[in-house]
Amino acid sequence: MKENQFNYTYVALTEEEKKEIASIRKQYAPQEKTETKMERLRKLDARVKNVPTAVALALGIIGLLVFGLGMTTVLEWLMPVLGVALCIVGAVPMGLAYPVYNGLLKWGKKKYGDEILQLSEELLEEK
Repeated sequence: MKENQFNYTYVALTEEEKKEIASIRKQYAPQEKTETKMERLRKLDARVKNVPTAVALALGIIGLLVFGLGMTTVLEWLMPVLGVALCIVGAVPMGLAYPVYNGLLKWGKKKYGDEILQLSEELLEEK
């Protein structure tokens, strides 16, 4: 007669498990992101500074690698004409890195400067 018997056990979630489930669910739920003025100000400031830095670093690194190849060509492979030419070609982007950085920084300040000033003024007036 035990074949017709039904057993049911109920296990409730603990508070810790509920919090874990909520945190996991929050990661996958669609989020409406509203950007605060301070977040916008930080993003604009980072954009103005990071783009020139990245471009200048890329130019400098590429120039340095070509320059190093030229030095290797002269010292190891004993081809001075080709090596000197490569060194000159590599020195050009290295020399242009700083002026390009300054130019892009000035351009970024010109492009985003008004919005940055407006946001900073609004934030200062709020406090």
